[in-house]
Amino acid sequence: MFSKTAEYALRSVLVLARRGNGLSTTDDIAAATHVPPHYLRKVLQSLSRAGIVSTQRGIGGGISLSRSDDEITVLDVVNAVDPIRRYDACPLGLEEHGVELCPLHSQLDDVLGMLEQVLGQTTIADLLRQKRVPAQCRFPNIGKS
Repeated sequence: MFSKTAEYALRSVLVLARRGNGLSTTDDIAAATHVPPHYLRKVLQSLSRAGIVSTQRGIGGGISLSRSDDEITVLDVVNAVDPIRRYDACPLGLEEHGVELCPLHSQLDDVLGMLEQVLGQTTIADLLRQKRVPAQCRFPNIGKS
């Protein structure tokens, strides 16, 4: 459902939230999330432009969340890197559909709207409070107290 970029962004924000107020390096985040460091840098730049993370350069520098994890929603993170694309016209480009969406695409757009609503109501703190972490989870430190 999410692009790899959105998935990487969510993993990174969860790791930063779990670590609290301290600074983390890109390499630390990459190791914790299994995201290639060169790609992670691009993801973190997008998160920084969106005001989700802050960066400090130089010795002792690093990356941290710009806001509290209970103020950052999953939708904020997704929209920062790869926004959900709603249907405003026929995605197939069929002229016979005219200016209104056909019933199928209208229904799909409604589902995307519901998804945006749920993601907009779910904070990073909400995700960290969930105690369910599957045994096969590649990131065992995410979500545990």
